[in-house]
Amino acid sequence: MNARIGLLLVGLVVGGLVGYLTRPQAAEIRIGDFSLEVQGDKPAGTSGGALTTGQMQHIGIFAVIGAALGLGIGFVAGRGRA
Repeated sequence: MNARIGLLLVGLVVGGLVGYLTRPQAAEIRIGDFSLEVQGDKPAGTSGGALTTGQMQHIGIFAVIGAALGLGIGFVAGRGRA
């Protein structure tokens, strides 16, 4: 497998994991079309429950950042070999 692709996937997984572990505390209330989300400033605990939209966005942002870093490191590592 290409080093760039491998590091991209590793960065994606690590970024997603970091995003999941640092997601903010949140509560979401939905009544019909009305949706209210409240977030705290501390990382969420390990309590169960569905992820809110804000938490999913937080995880997604971290995953994309991790993937970009992994891809960048893959390009740098690839140039060092050539």
